[in-house]
Amino acid sequence: MKTMRPAKKGVFQRLNKNVLLLACTSLFSDISTEMLYPLLPIYLTQYLKVSGSTLGVIEGSAEAIQNSVQGISGYFSDKLMRRKPLAIIGYLLSALSKPLIGIAPTWPAAWAARLTDRLGAGTRSAPRDALIAGSVTEENRGMAFGLEGFGDNLGAFIGPIITVGLFFIVGISIRQVFYLSFIPGLLALLMMLLVKEHKGADISSKVSLRLIEFPKTYWRFILLVVVFGLGNSSNAFLIMQIKSHGLSLPVTIIIYAAYNLVAAIISYPAGALSDKLGRKPLLIAALSIFATTYAGFALSSSALVMGGLFILYGMFQGIFRVMGKAFATDFVLPDKRASAIGWYGTTTGLSNLIASIVAGLLWDKVGHPAVFLYGAATALVSISGFILLLPRSSHI
Repeated sequence: MKTMRPAKKGVFQRLNKNVLLLACTSLFSDISTEMLYPLLPIYLTQYLKVSGSTLGVIEGSAEAIQNSVQGISGYFSDKLMRRKPLAIIGYLLSALSKPLIGIAPTWPAAWAARLTDRLGAGTRSAPRDALIAGSVTEENRGMAFGLEGFGDNLGAFIGPIITVGLFFIVGISIRQVFYLSFIPGLLALLMMLLVKEHKGADISSKVSLRLIEFPKTYWRFILLVVVFGLGNSSNAFLIMQIKSHGLSLPVTIIIYAAYNLVAAIISYPAGALSDKLGRKPLLIAALSIFATTYAGFALSSSALVMGGLFILYGMFQGIFRVMGKAFATDFVLPDKRASAIGWYGTTTGLSNLIASIVAGLLWDKVGHPAVFLYGAATALVSISGFILLLPRSSHI
């Protein structure tokens, strides 16, 4: 009698090599990015002498170009019936641009390099996410995005830790950290080159990408994401608020690293749980954490309380990142996946640009707490909308 092999029980049992490679790509890419991110507001304000309002414009526009270009990149990915080439271009641009930020003698030059870095991030994002969605079955989609989110946020934890070691223990200059970030960026590119793509495997030969053909529930989802995004300003303001209450730069970076570690830990189980319970409950939970964190930053004057809230905020980051992408692909057929994720990123980016500009003005003209009260209010409004207007999930 033939013996049946027992089913695997490991966490990767329903995933494949492509998903693992894409998770590693995100891991190395975010190590590269997050080696710099906690230093960037300090570098811009203290070394290149920008104001809070200018910082808001720089970071808001960087996030906006990253997310805005996703719509265009997603469109061409679906139109060309290819994912990998655009993703490779994006990872190459990001890897090359980071050292240029460190070379920059003035803030406009640093701004240009920062925009190029985020242009690369936006170019790669939608095609990469479509590769993830197309590499697994529908019932495992949340799990796949969760693993990619785990890699992304784990890299965001490792990157600042490396920076602390290089900057505060080894003693290299802040500009040299920007140069060294090229190495993990190159490793991310190499991981992407190993991903296998079968041309047109998940895309119809007759691709129609008219926006009117996206379902109404998709556009309701996008509208609610925009409402939330109008208060979701750059994390640079959270970092600056902690720093302004007396924490040293090394402690601030360690708190930021812990925030990313929490985001990494929560990503995979959140994605897997959403495959069973639906995306909506977890998305609402993420927004509730955001509102709590921002309200705490507005009302507290304790650096330790803010540090704890920032670490808690990692749960929002991990859950929201996974749910947003998985939910966006749930609404559409395979031939529109890259476009759906791309337009989701585009609207997110434009709303984040507005949020960061508003936050910069509030920071300079009204007071630091106003930034966070405003963000908490938009989160509460969007939670109400998600409860009333969206289904638990929307599998096609």
